[in-house]
Amino acid sequence: MSSGDMLDVLVVGGGVTGAGIALDAATRGLKVGIVEAQDWSSGTSSRSSKLVHGGLRYLYQLNFALVAESLRERGLLLTQNAPHLVKAQPLLWPLKIPVIERTYSAVGVGMYDAIAQIAHRGSVPTQRHHTKKTSLKLSPALKPDALNGSIVYYDARVDDSRLVITLVRTAVRYGALAANRVQLVGIEKDATGHVCGAELEDLESGKRFHVKTRSIINATGVWTEKTQSLGGSTGGLKVLASKGIHLVVPKNRIKSKVGLFLRTEKSVLFIIPWKRYWIIGTTDTKYHEDLRNPVADKEDIQYLLDHANSVLRDPLTTDDILGTFAGLRPLLQPGTLDGDEAKSTKVSREHTVTEAVPGLTVIAGGKLTSYRQMAEDAVDFTLGERRAKERPCVTAETPLQGADGYHALWNSREKIAAQSGLTVDQVEDLLDRYGSDIFAVLDSIKERPDLAQPLQGAPEYLRADVAFGVSHEGALHLEDILLHRVRLVYEHRDAGLSAVSEIADLMAEILKWNKKTKDKEIKQYEDVVRAVREAATIEDESEAQAVREAVEPIRPFLNV
Repeated sequence: MSSGDMLDVLVVGGGVTGAGIALDAATRGLKVGIVEAQDWSSGTSSRSSKLVHGGLRYLYQLNFALVAESLRERGLLLTQNAPHLVKAQPLLWPLKIPVIERTYSAVGVGMYDAIAQIAHRGSVPTQRHHTKKTSLKLSPALKPDALNGSIVYYDARVDDSRLVITLVRTAVRYGALAANRVQLVGIEKDATGHVCGAELEDLESGKRFHVKTRSIINATGVWTEKTQSLGGSTGGLKVLASKGIHLVVPKNRIKSKVGLFLRTEKSVLFIIPWKRYWIIGTTDTKYHEDLRNPVADKEDIQYLLDHANSVLRDPLTTDDILGTFAGLRPLLQPGTLDGDEAKSTKVSREHTVTEAVPGLTVIAGGKLTSYRQMAEDAVDFTLGERRAKERPCVTAETPLQGADGYHALWNSREKIAAQSGLTVDQVEDLLDRYGSDIFAVLDSIKERPDLAQPLQGAPEYLRADVAFGVSHEGALHLEDILLHRVRLVYEHRDAGLSAVSEIADLMAEILKWNKKTKDKEIKQYEDVVRAVREAATIEDESEAQAVREAVEPIRPFLNV
């Protein structure tokens, strides 16, 4: 991306929304650039519940259109756009009141299944009802008195950061120009007041440069108002930040063949199984602290433990927690609300697209599942009705990088393992991270056999995962690998500290770091881990956030 390029669209924000927009615009044949001030997915899109879901609870709010849209998008991701990343997930809903609750719930889940079949037939199985005895066989972790039976229904799960990185890589494949650690610092307008350019700063080098563009799409989530203000207008969208935290506990602490879905007095709680751990979440609280680095405080953690333990036979304690993560949902704020109306749970999660100034499109709201539809709406809006018809969206029929041939490769995983010298388990993990791009990883191992070795402090990942994160996925810093690619920050009790030296040595070799730079990267990550752990022991949210904010960021945002 250089000062001489004339872009059709400059996308600002490298989360799932911005990455989806960049892909949508690129696949319409537009000249597209996307910039992210930190690492890809570094905000909300790396700290979600990691669910691709239709929003069962929205059905009980009679929001049929939102549910239908989400279920259609879930089906596309599961079957054709990203089958290597998105996996069907059965969820058990414990029922306590024998007749009334089962009937009420069965109608709701039945409508959910019916809409799913209409939206995208056959992407997941339909609901099944179980007796108390069968329910406890499926999930022995449950207290016998916590249910009289259950319904098992399906949604899906995804590694959110990997989805975003894959979207960016796919956009680049179709011609998009992408740069992380680059911040928008100014917007230029022509004599008519229409956007005609952007001032950008490379946070790695400190250099500023100008890019000509016919339009800008602001997809910066909770930073929406800050970004759109660069356009010199008070118009646009107002966004409310809501904090959601998650706990990660070892796989052996919850004995269950299925995930769990629980209704709470405020919202819902998911207990979601992954290969080596469970993710428990989430909370939904108004938030007014540091937008970049929200943390889980003691009160947040206890809330989730209490609700999970209300149904678990063997209660979880803080000693069971491998890690935590906290994210901010960008919820549209319709206006100034008072009292109960101001609660974040009452603010709509549907997305909205508007124009802050001519040529500056703003999109906010929505959820990860609907990123593709959000992107289509944003690009349609930016192009206008006539041009959008001339250049229609094609992302519903565009597989993401690595999706092509995934199922055939999965069926050949034993053969790939035998040929590569890796175990079948390692090949399965690589296929579920990279899909058909596994061959790029295997090629790197052929060139450097040491990359086939597992990380000594985290043997579930290979040295090749680190190298690929740098060479193909844009990782520039140690935290980029540990937070968004090799996700040891919450998967390991030590947050990956036992693997940090090996990862840093490998990155230093590839990126040509000197010892001073490498030591700084290690210390910064160690400081982050320490601060997050300390924050988890503090009851007051402001005090907990102050501990985290005291850590010097590897590349701070510019104050513009």
